[in-house]
Amino acid sequence: MTRHPLRPAIIEAERMLAAAGVDSPRVDAEHLAAHVLGVERSRLPLIPLVDPPVVDALHKAVLRRTARIPLQHITGWSHLGGVELEVGPGVFIPRPETELLLEWALSTVDKAADVTVVDLCTGSGALALAAAHRLPRATVHAVERDPTALAWARRNAEARSAAGDTPITLHSGDVTAPDVLSDLDGQVDLVLCNPPYVPDETEVPPEVADHDPRQAVFGGADGLDVIRHVVGLSARLLKPGGHVAIEHDDTQGDSVPALLASRRVLTDVADHRDLAGRPRFATARRA
Repeated sequence: MTRHPLRPAIIEAERMLAAAGVDSPRVDAEHLAAHVLGVERSRLPLIPLVDPPVVDALHKAVLRRTARIPLQHITGWSHLGGVELEVGPGVFIPRPETELLLEWALSTVDKAADVTVVDLCTGSGALALAAAHRLPRATVHAVERDPTALAWARRNAEARSAAGDTPITLHSGDVTAPDVLSDLDGQVDLVLCNPPYVPDETEVPPEVADHDPRQAVFGGADGLDVIRHVVGLSARLLKPGGHVAIEHDDTQGDSVPALLASRRVLTDVADHRDLAGRPRFATARRA
């Protein structure tokens, strides 16, 4: 069997992805090559030649990506905060921008302390599991209303627990309900939330429009339907000195901080930008 150079196959994959309008064709081509080879992306330069079935498998994977199926649905995995998460149809795919919110939030707590963390709208469990991974003594609760997303979160939680991370507690609940997590009122050190926040009429890429659950993306006419409830819930849950961090749309750099500032018990309200300089998440502290 004649072996083929890997690099030209990756270059052709990149060309196909660019022609299909994929935002990061080179990165995606390399991730797909690593996926079909079953190796880390960093090891690709160490594999100069591959068998024909590998080239064929890469081509088929690239065709799926050119149809704007999310990369993570093809590979089956996403990452956040050093945690590998299983994802697929029916659950929101974690985005790199959320890493900034996570790092800010972790900087507010003593990593060696017995802190309590709540992740609202947990989806795949990403923020909750990343917090449990980075804060081994923390008690972490995660809330999700959608049964399909909750099943993905449960699967990821079981995998992380088996890997040695502190188990989290998953709650089937709606963050807009007035009594959600009422037994934790005034006891929480850190509230995290990546809610549905995109205004309803916003045009989004095919990967989002066709594959992310609509209820995990869109948040009403102004995108704030869920965030309004999250702000009130955070004020109720946090203990004095506790912090909240809420991700938001880049059009909400004024409105979300204003919602936080409207709560008299919340102080030190600030908004934070992502790596592209766009407003991305707002934070506050319980007075």
